[in-house]
Amino acid sequence: MSTSPLPTRRLGAAPPLVTRLGLGLAALGRPGYLNLGHGEDLGTDKNVASLRGRTWEVLDAAWSAGIRYLDAARSYGRAEEFLGGWLKARGHQATVGSKWGYIYTADWRTDAAQHEVKDHRLATLERQWPETRTALGRSPDLYLIHSATLETGVLADERVLARLAELAAEGVRVGLSTSGPGQAATLRTALAVRVDGLNPFSVVQATWNLLEPSAGEALAEARAAGWGVVVKEAVANGRLSSRGLTGRGDVPPQLAQLARELNTTPDALALAAALAQPWADVVLSGVTRVEQLESNLAALRITLPREALGDLAQPAERYWRERAALAWT
Repeated sequence: MSTSPLPTRRLGAAPPLVTRLGLGLAALGRPGYLNLGHGEDLGTDKNVASLRGRTWEVLDAAWSAGIRYLDAARSYGRAEEFLGGWLKARGHQATVGSKWGYIYTADWRTDAAQHEVKDHRLATLERQWPETRTALGRSPDLYLIHSATLETGVLADERVLARLAELAAEGVRVGLSTSGPGQAATLRTALAVRVDGLNPFSVVQATWNLLEPSAGEALAEARAAGWGVVVKEAVANGRLSSRGLTGRGDVPPQLAQLARELNTTPDALALAAALAQPWADVVLSGVTRVEQLESNLAALRITLPREALGDLAQPAERYWRERAALAWT
């Protein structure tokens, strides 16, 4: 029997309800991902059945811990399929978010030349929306443009915006996820979008962490406007875990010292820092193993003193350049 959910809050100014910690499936729905140590964590058995079993195992642990917000995307391999099958088999009701606009191209290989391709055209939206509903066995509660940027032009595409406005009118929380050094500019542009006088967007999923906090002010503006705010990559793809910045155990000294003082782990502190942001509704855990989830969950029991970690921030351009150089394993 599952435990009671963690405390919930509204996502911005409106339903659905979300738990402060959520589970993202980017590292579980496919054999290759860029988190540090991903290949080691999955081991040698990476066939579909094995990853389905691993995903269900982590989902079971997350549910037992009270997590009720679950995040997927069309480009996360079979993440939507794994999640939909699990929800049906377990009979659980959870708040589910998914994303459109990337196409998974790795064909279940870790050594693919290209793992995913961005495509924000209307044709992709029209194809991926029913694919998502079929895979999940239901409509997602949140439906986001995957890694929207100003460069793709999606926020100025009247046909795409009109279709998203239709979904919003049907009750889906429509929004965008952001990536790259231009997150703040992209979000502020999205805040100004109008379709027939109304903004169809009401939620954003953005990268914010101790190394890359540049979107913080824009996220506060979105929250003040009633948007829901979901934080992704709070552990910086493993760089703010015990694996360290380069995977060699080189944890930033301030983070390592505070972890020792509080008898916790660097990843828990990194998540606690994100949870402490007043504009953050839900912070995603992106683990591949149950023991990693248990470590992440400790963040909910940590109260970070203000400025406890000092300033670990890197220039945004450097952060995203180093992220892009991470190997898919």
